[in-house]
Amino acid sequence: MSEKQVFIFGAGYSGKAFARASRAFARANTGAATIFGTTRSPEKFETLRQAGIAPLLFDGAMTGEIGDALGKTTHLLISVAPEEAGDPVLNAAREAIAQMPLLEWIGYLSTVGVYGNYDGAWVDETAECRPVSKRSVMRVAAERDWLELGREIGRPAAILRLSGIYGPGRNALVNLDNGSARRLVKPDQVFNRVHCDDIAGALWQLITGNTGGIFNVTDDLPAPPQDVVAYAASLMGIEPPSEIPFDAAQLSPMARSFYGENKRVANAAIKAAGYSLRFPDYRAAFDHMWASGDWRDGEARSPMKR
Repeated sequence: MSEKQVFIFGAGYSGKAFARASRAFARANTGAATIFGTTRSPEKFETLRQAGIAPLLFDGAMTGEIGDALGKTTHLLISVAPEEAGDPVLNAAREAIAQMPLLEWIGYLSTVGVYGNYDGAWVDETAECRPVSKRSVMRVAAERDWLELGREIGRPAAILRLSGIYGPGRNALVNLDNGSARRLVKPDQVFNRVHCDDIAGALWQLITGNTGGIFNVTDDLPAPPQDVVAYAASLMGIEPPSEIPFDAAQLSPMARSFYGENKRVANAAIKAAGYSLRFPDYRAAFDHMWASGDWRDGEARSPMKR
């Protein structure tokens, strides 16, 4: 199979996980893959290189380097948050994207926040989007704009609605280790989560088939957040933090807004597209991260001394 060239606008945590996973995945399934990715900070170039990404600077304006890379790109991934003025990638590069000669597929990383609050009920991709926060309202608009562009240029566009992202360096084990973990308790509140390796795997599944559509990329087990912290503490052999009633907690407005949305997110569509979750629930993921030592920053380490 011919080489794929992937361009990631906004190569942050999920983008770097995708790039790291792509090395083995590409060898096993699709041959070589070249990955370009943007950041707003030149200081992050070396980190991107270490993840297997050729770094480019994007601060909301097109450059000749970006244009050259887009001209060779087969698969385009957007992981940049929308702004009040709209999607910054579309604002800067819509014309260039529409004219990409080799483009086969567009992917957009969104959020399950677009569904808003369902009082704990299950939602799938057919559920009405009724976003509560301003950031989620902007996400709905960005999703619509990317799907519209895909239709206009005749390319499949995939919207991946991600739940709470965790993985090496970003998880309850790290929070317990550095003393920042809290067990907030709001009755009947649940959240879905997704390990960054499953975001990478779902992306490769869709890229391999050039599959478009809307997909919830999330685990099988919506669960109370305090249970996740308690499970991580049990693996570490330490006492979990005391529970804090939600009403008494000191939270930022953004953190508090997350708790205003309560739903259970179904993931049948990405499974129907052929993807099997590597970590179907947080317990499986934490068991793996703790046993392998791969919970701090992605490097193989021994579990910390208890």
